[in-house]
Amino acid sequence: MSFMLPKSMDRSNRLPKTPQRRVEPGTIIAVASGKGGVGKTFMSITLASAFANLGERTLLVDGDLGLANVDVQLGIAPETDLAAVIAGWIELEDAVINVDGGAGKGGFDVLPGRSGSGALAELSPEEVARLAAGLSSLSLQYDKIVLDLGAGIEANCMRLARAADKALMVITDDPSSMTDGYAFIKVLRGYAPDVEQHIAINQAPNRATGQQTYEAIAMACRQFLGFRPTLAGVVMRDEKVREAVRRQRTLISTDPKAQPIQDAIAIAQTFVTRGKRPHLPI
Repeated sequence: MSFMLPKSMDRSNRLPKTPQRRVEPGTIIAVASGKGGVGKTFMSITLASAFANLGERTLLVDGDLGLANVDVQLGIAPETDLAAVIAGWIELEDAVINVDGGAGKGGFDVLPGRSGSGALAELSPEEVARLAAGLSSLSLQYDKIVLDLGAGIEANCMRLARAADKALMVITDDPSSMTDGYAFIKVLRGYAPDVEQHIAINQAPNRATGQQTYEAIAMACRQFLGFRPTLAGVVMRDEKVREAVRRQRTLISTDPKAQPIQDAIAIAQTFVTRGKRPHLPI
């Protein structure tokens, strides 16, 4: 596969088509999970919606190179995607589409993957590195880039995670989610120690259970890894989430007062207000 880097990465070429260009790059937040089925993609979509609601120019990137599904959950039919970029047919920035008006207009932008295809699953390390570099370039146009990773600790997933400033690990109280989530945290800690790690407890039946789930993971991290990931927040279980997925809509657009939305906005606010902090041993 060939790969066309965005012209915005070359200062001798034209400016990117999006005119808002930052002096400092925006924050790239990788949303990860140790296993599938924990609501990672919905969390990514809702977090992007929440950032937009807070006035942040936001790009949501479908970084699940094997099983992309952001476009399916949003009910959009993109004319192009990352596969076309990597094939060299278009530039990275030209694959971006908008949702709910787009970034700066009440919604956010999306860089879709290739749903229903494993075409991107076998990218070479060099191609993934170029993709990561392209995302870093796009961060000059956004306040926040939400990178929805594939589940697990596959090598290319970790290579994309290393490009992020922060990682948000989505975990539920299911024992396998907790075990696999800890595995991801451990691998990322060794692979990219500068990436600031946070935990979001999703689908919690109540606040107490969510806090207990976090404390169990945090205790293991402190004991065996020498650091304690920050709790970004707890998102309550709500049947409205499934309904929004079935309707292929963002929950914030259908029921902005739903508890999961309020929880996601609270998580987004922590990323807006917190500066970058190094991991400190405990």
